[in-house]
Amino acid sequence: MNTALIVIDIQEDYFPNGKFPLSNPENAANNAQKVLEYFRSNHSENIFHIQHIAPDDSFGFFEPNTEGIEIYEAVKPKNNETVINKQLPNSFINTDLQEKLQEKNIDNVVVVGMMTQMCVDATVRAAADLGYKVTLIEDACASSELIYKEHTVSAKDVHYSFISALKFAYAEVYTVADFMDQK
Repeated sequence: MNTALIVIDIQEDYFPNGKFPLSNPENAANNAQKVLEYFRSNHSENIFHIQHIAPDDSFGFFEPNTEGIEIYEAVKPKNNETVINKQLPNSFINTDLQEKLQEKNIDNVVVVGMMTQMCVDATVRAAADLGYKVTLIEDACASSELIYKEHTVSAKDVHYSFISALKFAYAEVYTVADFMDQK
């Protein structure tokens, strides 16, 4: 199987001092870096970095031409790695990700990134719906708490709720340690 790594939105605005800090993004980024280094050593031609850039400043973060859109240093792309800009949660919508994966005859994708409950979820579901075998590295992802009316859901509960749902029908789910052990 031809395998690609998709690194979703590990960007400065999700870290402390950013405009939308997540829960424990540093740990997720460090784990994503381990997976990225594995791919750099084994599948360097099949690495895709997804960078969310909001269409304007009404989004509240990932504003164009700000430091917040910069990809975090631990997973910063190298010159030979593809960067795909997007404006929506699903990394396939209005981008050339699908075309680039098809050009390389990719049939298996490994996903890491941010936010578990938004862009990671949308991209994993889309990839599976498009026929890719999806592997999700859950501890290389980060989320935030969610609030609905008087209900607050912790970032940890949000993360594991979405991971559990994705594992049910859309992806094989591993920790970075388990992923590396199987290689």
